[in-house]
Amino acid sequence: MKDFIREILFSEEEISRRINELGDTITREYAGKKPLLIGVLKGCFVFFADISRKIDLDCEIRFITASSYGSGTITSGDVKVGMDFDFQIEGRDVIIIEDILDSGVTLTALKGFILQRNPASLKICTMLDKAARRQAPIVADYIGFDCPDEFVVGYGLDYAEHYRNLPYVAVLKPEAYS
Repeated sequence: MKDFIREILFSEEEISRRINELGDTITREYAGKKPLLIGVLKGCFVFFADISRKIDLDCEIRFITASSYGSGTITSGDVKVGMDFDFQIEGRDVIIIEDILDSGVTLTALKGFILQRNPASLKICTMLDKAARRQAPIVADYIGFDCPDEFVVGYGLDYAEHYRNLPYVAVLKPEAYS
C-alpha cells in the first residue's frame, strides 16, 4: 500500500495540532449552544472522531452519506445522498463535517438540502480545502489545511475504498489509479 504513496503532505502530528486549534475555535464560537454535528460518510469518519472530541460542548452527532465521485477520481456531478434526515434540523446550529472540499458539488447540494429545513445557523468544517478543483461557489467556515491540486489519500480519504487507514494525508502516485 505504501509503495503507491508519492509524498506525505500533512503528518499525523500536524493534523493533531490543527484539529486542536479548530476544536478550540468552534468551542469558543458556539459557547452556550448545542451544535448538531453532521458527518458526511465515509471519508469524514477519522476527522469527525478527532474533531468532535476536541469540541468541548454538548453536541448531537449524526451521519449521512453523500457522494458525487463513486470510485472515480473526478466528480460525476450527480450527488447521491444515502440516508434520510431522520432528525430535527429546524432551529438548530448545524456544522457539516467533511473530509475534503474539492469540487464543491456534494457540499453545495447538502447545504441547500439542510437550508431548506431552516437551521438557526449552518457552517462547514472541512479537513482539506482543494480550491483549485472548485466547480461550485462554496466556501468552508473552518478549514484544516489548504490542499494542493493532487489526488490525496489517508486520514479517512480513499481511492476505491483503500488507504483510509493511513494516519497522515499523502499524495497518491498516478500509477495507483490510472
